[in-house]
Amino acid sequence: MAVHSDSFSLENHGKGTREITTKVAAIVRASGVHHGTVTVFVQHTSASLVIMENADPSAQQDLCSFFEHLVPEDTPYFVHTYEGSDDMPSHIRMALTRTSEVIPVIDGEMTLGTWQGIFLFEHRRAPHTRKVVVTVIGE
Repeated sequence: MAVHSDSFSLENHGKGTREITTKVAAIVRASGVHHGTVTVFVQHTSASLVIMENADPSAQQDLCSFFEHLVPEDTPYFVHTYEGSDDMPSHIRMALTRTSEVIPVIDGEMTLGTWQGIFLFEHRRAPHTRKVVVTVIGE
């Protein structure tokens, strides 16, 4: 069984989604694994990963709007506000989503559906650099 790990950094401009499918697919191809799984992991507590529709950008916009409504900033009972009013909401949004995704690899390719993409979901207003770790396991 082969194991291949790699990582990349991603600069973003604040809240929103940014597709990383192409970067992950390149690492899967470089791994030489034909059948197995790829695990994608973001090393942060105020950003997450989602598998989401990648054909219509309004789907990502609606996702962001939903989370703004679900976990609003400036919530008066939040205590953890050391880094600003978006600090605790960003941690809650991360906890409600995921920091990792596992995708099957068949014939050397991820088996995402036709309209699926892997997205970094940034929950903070300010620009950040996020690190994503990718591990491919299989044969």
